[in-house]
Amino acid sequence: MTSFTPPVADMQFLLHEVLRVSESGIPGYGDLDAGFTSAVLDEAGKLSRDLLEPLNAVGDREGCRLENGVVRTPTGFAEAFRTLREGGWTALDCDPAYGGQGLPYLMHTAANELFVSANMAFNMYQGLTHGAYSAIQAHGTDAQKAIYLPRMVTCEWTGTMNLTEPHCGTDLGLMRTKAEPQTDGSYLITGQKIFISAGDHDMAENIIHLVLAKAPGGGEGTKGVSLFIVPKFLVNADGTLGARNAVSVGKVEEKMGIHGNATCVMNYDGATGWLLGDLHKGMRAMFTMMNEARLGVGLQGYAVAEAAYQNAVAYAKDRLQGRAITGAENPSGPADPLIVHPDIRRNLMDQKSFVEGARAFTFWGASLIDRAHRMNDAEADGLISLLTPVIKGFQTDKGFEMTVAAQQVYGGHGYIEEQGMSQFARDARIAMIYEGANGIQALDLVGRKLAADGGKHTMAFFDLVKAFLKENEGDARLKAGFLDPLKAASKHLQAAGMFFMAEGMKNPNTALAGSYDFMHMMGHVCLGLMWAKMAKAAYAALDAGAGDRDFYEAKVATGRYYMARQLPATAMHLARIQSGADPVMALAAETF
Repeated sequence: MTSFTPPVADMQFLLHEVLRVSESGIPGYGDLDAGFTSAVLDEAGKLSRDLLEPLNAVGDREGCRLENGVVRTPTGFAEAFRTLREGGWTALDCDPAYGGQGLPYLMHTAANELFVSANMAFNMYQGLTHGAYSAIQAHGTDAQKAIYLPRMVTCEWTGTMNLTEPHCGTDLGLMRTKAEPQTDGSYLITGQKIFISAGDHDMAENIIHLVLAKAPGGGEGTKGVSLFIVPKFLVNADGTLGARNAVSVGKVEEKMGIHGNATCVMNYDGATGWLLGDLHKGMRAMFTMMNEARLGVGLQGYAVAEAAYQNAVAYAKDRLQGRAITGAENPSGPADPLIVHPDIRRNLMDQKSFVEGARAFTFWGASLIDRAHRMNDAEADGLISLLTPVIKGFQTDKGFEMTVAAQQVYGGHGYIEEQGMSQFARDARIAMIYEGANGIQALDLVGRKLAADGGKHTMAFFDLVKAFLKENEGDARLKAGFLDPLKAASKHLQAAGMFFMAEGMKNPNTALAGSYDFMHMMGHVCLGLMWAKMAKAAYAALDAGAGDRDFYEAKVATGRYYMARQLPATAMHLARIQSGADPVMALAAETF
């Protein structure tokens, strides 16, 4: 039996003392005073704790089932989904023109974290819809927006993303799904898509599939790919539902985790679809949805780890095992609680320092998205584009690692299903794979993002770190514990980039063999920067004598732990990168 306590105090600290949102100048942020954000997050937290978290184990145990062509969701899911819809939680940051509340994306991110921590599989139904909404909003015609968006904002209709096929995942140029143009401007879509999250369910009136397919005249590879709107039920001109479209569920996959979300094989047998965006430009439209999804998946990485960590802490404080090496701390009992032991402390500090650092990184990333979209800020857009594969890849790798660490605190009891720790690890595992496996994120970072716009955004990131170091170099408290480690790690990252530039032209495999290490190195530097910023804010609060002193002192101590015990990993990653491609490529394929 697990539990979840919404970390609203930490979120408020980030919003108002680290990011200082109401002073940022981003349109809409001026309304985000502490009272308003507290009210929103407190209510989202209650829903997460009281409604969604109790359904997490139910969804894991029951899973989804296909009955007479319709997917049935676990007990309680439909009622909970209705509660979220009616409360407007699916519409927080959506355009008011279509029934949304128009709040910044940052507020959607914060509320979404709470929902993911409580029940990741459940939250995916509305999460995928949000991505499909964004793609139609960005690339749809006025008529398409008028028909689909109001109903997707409320999740009366939900959405999906259909990319993968049995023979192609990342290499979308190999897809076989075809789109045949019709005289009325529609297309007939024929093919099979697999691994479609929320592909079918019983919680919405209609499901709007966004499907990649090849239309005639597009040429080979991804240049020939277009994106189509293919609803489960055809939609009449007035928005009412018509006949069932020729799309069906072939099967619901049996998976390692996220059992409460229906992962479907979708069969398109001449289904009617409509072009979304420009013909043969489907990849551009798809990436509107994909980039948002990657940020959401990066959030899943630490949000599930947060829930696992909370339960591990509770267990470590309650479970009596052994005596503290320095003397009994529970002399009236038969043993001391687990939390007295240094190795348990190490384990928990690894988790705590990652989760809080990743939350700060993700909130900062969300604020960059708001700055880019609400201010047409090209620099913010370029920076979040650079950071997206790091948020997705690094945070999901480490997030899964932290769920396993939380499970380890329980010993053998963590391996028993009734404790619930297994589910956290199983659910978190998918985040390293979907929306682009993490190896692809690393290749995207090194192969495309570092050099984008002549390396402008990479240099902007390094300049940002340097500016923070220079601005705060006179603060002795920050210097030794935070600034010096951050400076060293940043130099490691720059050295890796220089190595790629010097050696990559001679042997391209050099950069590719080091890309995964570079992604993790950059992730550590980003979390190091976040911890330095959080420490600065915490020291300021302590100096002012404001707020909860224990909270701020714990924040500083946790940050010092990360800088001392986690950030030095950049030296290891640099050494691996500088070993080049030879150790990686030494064996012939037949030798494996």
